[in-house]
Amino acid sequence: MKILFNCSVLLLLTLFPISPLHAQAPVNKLRLCQGNYFTEERAQDALKHWAKSYSNLDEWEERAIKIRKVMREGAELPKRLPKVSFKALRHSKREMDGYTVENVAFESLPGLFVTGNLYMPLGYKGRRPAILSPHGHWKKPGDYGRFREDVQKRCATLARMGAVVFAYDMLGYGDSEQCSHEHPKALKLQLINSMRALDFLQSLRVVDDFRIGITGASGGGTQTFLLTALDQRIRVSVPVVQVSAHFFGGCSCESGMPIHKAPGFQTSNVEIAALAAPRPMLLVSDGEDWTKNTPDVEFPHIERIYKIFGEEDKVENVHFYREGHDYGESKRMVVYPFLAKHLKLSLDRVKDKNQNISEENIRILTRRDLSVFSAAYPRPENAVMGDVAVTILANRFSR
Repeated sequence: MKILFNCSVLLLLTLFPISPLHAQAPVNKLRLCQGNYFTEERAQDALKHWAKSYSNLDEWEERAIKIRKVMREGAELPKRLPKVSFKALRHSKREMDGYTVENVAFESLPGLFVTGNLYMPLGYKGRRPAILSPHGHWKKPGDYGRFREDVQKRCATLARMGAVVFAYDMLGYGDSEQCSHEHPKALKLQLINSMRALDFLQSLRVVDDFRIGITGASGGGTQTFLLTALDQRIRVSVPVVQVSAHFFGGCSCESGMPIHKAPGFQTSNVEIAALAAPRPMLLVSDGEDWTKNTPDVEFPHIERIYKIFGEEDKVENVHFYREGHDYGESKRMVVYPFLAKHLKLSLDRVKDKNQNISEENIRILTRRDLSVFSAAYPRPENAVMGDVAVTILANRFSR
């Protein structure tokens, strides 16, 4: 069926050539909230206005149902994901200091593949926590996607602490080259990829289904709070340098589909992030980007919602006033203890003789080392290639 589908796509494109712009139903751009959609003042007014509608748990849960409904409909998520072959391609396993890393690919939709690296802890027995590690929009050579030094250090350290960690490509990055990252359905496809990544982790016999977390920065922070909002399998979340009341994300993968607005309804990423409640969440923010107001604006609003649950001790904010937009060492050092606490990981395994968390002896691998597809391991023949073909595939699986 997969081969027949690809052939039918080619036949349709031959008889009726179409451009990527016309391969989809048009999005009502008046419903899109992109970039700095609100001024900072308007964003604060909106939060105050929405807060008046929920002073107790029943009122917040009614609001939460509406937010999730708008998100699912705006992202065109199918009620059920289609069945796919879940036999993952896994190869080039390397044993490192306290962990292993291998290259992985598996289907999310028929002919669309999630690609990344699986970090596994060494020296542990029994079921282990698992953590998803989406990356942001870093794409300079040598400072790129899941191959970045900070991503490798984060994943390796968490694996040493006892977690099974999966770092995976954003659409159009790394080995996920089946379409461009600016694809008009990127938000939908990345959410589906993240849900399938959870399926993959749960397929591993060693993973404890009740101890699954996610953390990422920038665009990876967006993926973190969007997935947490929609998938209850995420038990702990750490969105880094991204949750903002006035900034809605500047990329099609964050705000290119109408997940924030519907007729007679408006929300923002603050309320979407708050859908994590009452599950543990750490907001990491800084003084030089759109999270500069988090201690005074975003965090108090989210904390108020946790208080409605009586679980305000489960949400935290660490703000770096003099730092910028990254997932640097100082930020990682506050994330490790939070994840260790709530996922029951071992910090002792990564402490030096002075009892400080250390990332020493982590070998940074090259992009070639970590790439999934190569001459020896080619992309599967049923892979759907190109923006138009991927759009047609995405449109097959909608609400």
